[in-house]
Amino acid sequence: MTDNPLLDFSGLPRFDAIKPEHVTPAIEHLLEKNRAAVAQLEAPSDNVTWDNFVTPLENSTELLGRAWGIVSHLNNVVDTPELRATYNENLPKVTEFWTALAQNEALFAKYKALRAGAEFATLSPARQRIIDNAIRDFRMGGAELPADKKERFAAIQEEHAATSTRFSENVLDATNDWKMLVEDEAELRGLPDDSKAAAKALAEKDGKQGWAFTLHFPSYYPILQFCDNRALREKSTAPTPPRLPSWATRSASAKTGTTPAISRPC
Repeated sequence: MTDNPLLDFSGLPRFDAIKPEHVTPAIEHLLEKNRAAVAQLEAPSDNVTWDNFVTPLENSTELLGRAWGIVSHLNNVVDTPELRATYNENLPKVTEFWTALAQNEALFAKYKALRAGAEFATLSPARQRIIDNAIRDFRMGGAELPADKKERFAAIQEEHAATSTRFSENVLDATNDWKMLVEDEAELRGLPDDSKAAAKALAEKDGKQGWAFTLHFPSYYPILQFCDNRALREKSTAPTPPRLPSWATRSASAKTGTTPAISRPC
């Protein structure tokens, strides 16, 4: 486990070394460590202090948060099928942990005890704010709900995480699917030479003559910013059947099935 780059917290994330096969072992390892830390910290104690309670809890959960943040970032910018699959495999486990943590009545009670104790007045304003925010987050996370409502809240949290991820993936798929080929250079009047060169290279990569544009920002935005052709600008921002939906409507693409995620009731 020591050679897993996702568990290397000695410096900046090693994005170039992290592979999809590193994700599940690292996340399961961190979840196991966090569950053990929570079990130890929720045990009854007569003396709850910043050092014996908040510090170890924060130190433990921070590593899980950092690792999952790295995975989420890679999933957003790399988005290979393998990475997407392992992200979706681990998302329910991570969501379940954070939801259970936010509803942990023993930890909630200790934060309230720390807030009411004599030590609170001696803490720095930053640490006092951390404690106040933690109490707020426990309440917002459902810690004060009855048992049956907690289960419903947890189910909603898990469904929300899955639906949000599916929505993001579908929007990205719609973005990647959209291309516009311009065959007449006169239509590109006003577009900078470097943008035209990139578009021509993209068309040649696809084995086509002309200039190809996508909905990725470096490709489509110069059209909106510089191109004199109003009709061409409209094509990149509004739906023009039978084309795929463009920037403004890509989230409602029927092909990617995002509309059900948008219309899903909360």
